[in-house]
Amino acid sequence: MSTASSVKRFDAIVIGSGQGGTPLASALAQAGKQTALIEKAHIGGCCINEGCTPTKTMVASGRAAYIVSRASDYGVWNLSNPHAGKADDLSASKPDRGWDQIRGVVDMEQVRQRKRDIVESWRGGSEARVKGQKGLELFMGEASFKDANTLTVKLLEGQEVTVAAETIFIDTGDRPARPRLPGLDDVDQTRVLDSTSIMELGAVPDHLVILGGGYIGLEFGQLFRRLGSQVTILQRGKQLAPREDPEIADALRKVLVEDGITVLLNSSATSVKSAHPEEVSVAYKNEQGEEATITGSHLLLAAGRTPNTDMLNLQAAGVKSDASGHIPVDEKLQTNVSHIYAIGDVKGGPAFTHVSYDDFRILRDTLISPSPSQPPRKVSDRVIPYVMYTDPQLAHVGLHESEARKKYPNATIKTASMPMAYVARALETDESRGLMKAVVDDGTKQILGFTCFGIEGGEIMSIVQTAMLGKLPYPVLQDAIFAHPTLAESLNNVWGYLK
Repeated sequence: MSTASSVKRFDAIVIGSGQGGTPLASALAQAGKQTALIEKAHIGGCCINEGCTPTKTMVASGRAAYIVSRASDYGVWNLSNPHAGKADDLSASKPDRGWDQIRGVVDMEQVRQRKRDIVESWRGGSEARVKGQKGLELFMGEASFKDANTLTVKLLEGQEVTVAAETIFIDTGDRPARPRLPGLDDVDQTRVLDSTSIMELGAVPDHLVILGGGYIGLEFGQLFRRLGSQVTILQRGKQLAPREDPEIADALRKVLVEDGITVLLNSSATSVKSAHPEEVSVAYKNEQGEEATITGSHLLLAAGRTPNTDMLNLQAAGVKSDASGHIPVDEKLQTNVSHIYAIGDVKGGPAFTHVSYDDFRILRDTLISPSPSQPPRKVSDRVIPYVMYTDPQLAHVGLHESEARKKYPNATIKTASMPMAYVARALETDESRGLMKAVVDDGTKQILGFTCFGIEGGEIMSIVQTAMLGKLPYPVLQDAIFAHPTLAESLNNVWGYLK
C-alpha cells in the first residue's frame, strides 16, 4: 500500500464501479494496462445495489400480491382456506381488491430479505471478478482530483493514497436528490425516505406520500399500494411520466387510480411538518392554486437525482460541469480535458444501466480494441430503449411523436394507437390494460418510435427495436407470421391504425 506522500502510478484509473466502470476496468487490465478501480461504497454501482436489481425484485413481490388479490377474476377463490365461501375471497371488495387484507398477509421482512439475498449474490459475483482480475487494483475509498492526472483517495480504513495515470475515466453515478423544503429537516427522518432507504423498510407503511411522478415514484407507489399501503402521489407537472406522450401518461394515471392510488397533478409541495410522531404532513399548492395538506405515515422523496461530482474537486483537473453538476462529454465520451472521460449517469442524459454499459462498449471499441474495418461508434449512433416497471410495463424506444415532428418537419409523420384490449393474448390472460403507439415516417415506412404500455411491454418493444436496428419498414412486421396466440402478433395489427 502506498503512503500518503508517494504516488502510485497506473496506465489508467477508473473512478466508480458501476455498470460501465467495472467492465471498463477489467477490459483495460485484460489489454495489458495497469489499472486502478476506485469505489467508495460497493462494487456494482447503483444498478446492482440500489437500483434495477433490488427494485425489480421487490416489484415481483408486489406482482405476486396483485395476482393473489385478483384470484376470483380467474375463478380461483380463497387459496389460504379452500373451504371458505366466495364472500371470503380477497378480491371480493373491488375495486379496492381487499388491500387491507393483503397487507395482513404480506411479510415485509421476508420481502426485504429476498431483495437483500439477490443483491448480495450479484454484488458478490462482481467483487470476485474484480479482485481476481490480473492487472487491476481495487481501492475502496473516495477519490478527488489533485490535478488533471493525479487523485487522492481517502480509503475506508482511514488512510490516504495518491494515484496517477495518463488516462482517467469518471463513472461516479448519481444519488437521490433532496428537495429544499421548509421543515423537511425537522421531522422524524426515519419517516422521510428516498429510493434507497424505502427498500429497507421492515413494515408496510400505513400511508405513503410520494413527491414526484416519474419512474421512481410510480414504481414504488404501485408496489407499496399492492403490498397494502394507502398511496398518494404529488406531481407538480400536468401529467405523470413527463417524457411520455400525453395519451400514454393519461392511460398510466388511469391504471394507478384504478389500483387505488390517489394522484394529484399540478400540485407542488411547499413545506413539511409533523404534528404527531407517527405522521408526516406535506403542505402543497393544488391544481386550483389553493393551499392544501396531505398527511401520511411516510414521505418518499422521488423528485430527481443529483450527480456525484461535488466530492471530485473537478476544478483541480480543469474538468467542466454544468449547472446541475453533470459532466458534459462529446461523441467519444471525452470531457473538455482530452484524457479524462465520463460515462454513465454522471454525464447526464438518459440515466439507464444499458446506456452506461454501452458507454463502456464505445470506449472499448474506440480506445482498447478498435476495428480497422469499422468506423468508431458514437453516442449519437444509439437507438435507446427503456422500460418503466409499473404493471403493466411502460416500454419505449426511439422518438416520441412530438420529437419526431420536430426532428423531421418535412416528413409525413403518422401515428397508430391500439388498445391492449384488442390483443388476444392480453384478453386471455385478463391483462388488457394499456395501449401501444407507433410513430412512422410514411414516406420511407421507417419506424421512428414505439411505445407499449401493456403486459410484458418491454418484450414487445424489443421486437420493434430489433426491426428499427435493422431498418426494416413497418410493413415487414405487419405481414410477418407470428405464432398464435402470442403478444408479439399484436405487431401484425397496430399498423392498421396509422393516421
